[in-house]
Amino acid sequence: MTPAAATAYEGQDTRHMGWLSKSEAWLDRKGKGAWIAAMVLGFVFFWPAGLALLAYMIWSKRMFSKSCRRAGRQHEMRRSGFAAMKTSGNSAFDAYKAETLRRLEDEQEQFESFLERLREAKDKTEFDQFMDERARKAREETREDEDA
Repeated sequence: MTPAAATAYEGQDTRHMGWLSKSEAWLDRKGKGAWIAAMVLGFVFFWPAGLALLAYMIWSKRMFSKSCRRAGRQHEMRRSGFAAMKTSGNSAFDAYKAETLRRLEDEQEQFESFLERLREAKDKTEFDQFMDERARKAREETREDEDA
């Protein structure tokens, strides 16, 4: 295998990968259509293989992603905050980005504390209402006992 072919899958070194991993990488490069074609061919030639591919595609969420593995990696990077921490090379932009992120974190903390105060106020209101109803029922029961 040539070095170019060994690193053909998005910069991954495929030399140490097994044939299953290499096949998966190749299908991912080709997209969802290749996965579906492999599944159909699996059903045509040996139905348990097609069933196994279908189960794997559902289990790994390949059936429902837009472009197989690439979209998953980009989403994972965005979700983990890795993209936000990466430097752009432009110091002015990096300073602006750091200040904006700090400001957004402060706003998030303020909003979360606001929500907490709102929840506490709602809980106190509900508890006060419960105690008032309980006291009212106790007074009514006392009056009924006195009348009887």
